[in-house]
Amino acid sequence: MKLGIVLEGGGMRGVFTAGILDYFLEQGLHIPYVIGVSAGANNGMSYVSNQIGRNRVVNIKYIDDKRFLSYGNLLKHGSVFGMDFIFNEIPNELEPFDYESFFQSPCKYVLGVTNIQTGQEEYYDQKTDKESFWKYLRASSSLPFIAKKVTVKGQDYMDGGVHDPIPVHKSIEDGNEFNIVILTQPKGYEKKPSKIVNLAKLCYSQYPKLPELLKIRHDIYNDTIKDIEKLEKQGNVFVFRPSGEINIDRMEKSKGTLELSYEEGYEQARTKYAELIKWIEENKMISNNID
Repeated sequence: MKLGIVLEGGGMRGVFTAGILDYFLEQGLHIPYVIGVSAGANNGMSYVSNQIGRNRVVNIKYIDDKRFLSYGNLLKHGSVFGMDFIFNEIPNELEPFDYESFFQSPCKYVLGVTNIQTGQEEYYDQKTDKESFWKYLRASSSLPFIAKKVTVKGQDYMDGGVHDPIPVHKSIEDGNEFNIVILTQPKGYEKKPSKIVNLAKLCYSQYPKLPELLKIRHDIYNDTIKDIEKLEKQGNVFVFRPSGEINIDRMEKSKGTLELSYEEGYEQARTKYAELIKWIEENKMISNNID
């Protein structure tokens, strides 16, 4: 296992990632290791279950549905994103998720969550019991202030991107010398210090580690980007990133904008695909088209 895919989160900006992964699936490109947090974790699941187009449908078709994304959800259920709708009704009824293909896939899938009691990142894969695994997936998308914490086995968790926004180091630690990294922010983006640290100290007083993480979150993110750029120059990572020409927000509700972002990801994967395959073959990672 020398090659992995690393997926950044970013809420609705994740449709860019969905476009890239759909093109990979259309070409039969199945990477043996996938890791993601937040929206990246969700996109990665449909890639592993081999469901082309599913993420596009889920994130664009239902964006006008108030059960999916609305501030009314925050007032009623404590989360801007409708967690029960997204993690229960959609995968089990409206847009069925292929659980069998996912859990039987030879691909190792890993998601990251932030333990807000310890302040540490924790990682879980398909070997985790299914009930807990689904809770961890939900926790990985539970951003402070706009979602509730998720409790699993007596521990409280929130968005994996708080502590490890782009888990490339975890992938390397797991044995992947080479990584395809899919970012959801354009080149040159620099995260700014959080303005809500003091508010977090009040709202999450029982979890003092969380405000501490939010205080340094921009440093963690920016340092990770620097590491990725260094690895890119060394030839150890192949990076996809949006151009920045599409103004898309974490909680974007414009179907037109979301479609443009998806299409940008798909087109970028198409135009860079030959270069990607050449990079894979030159480094002699895996033969036979990774399948």
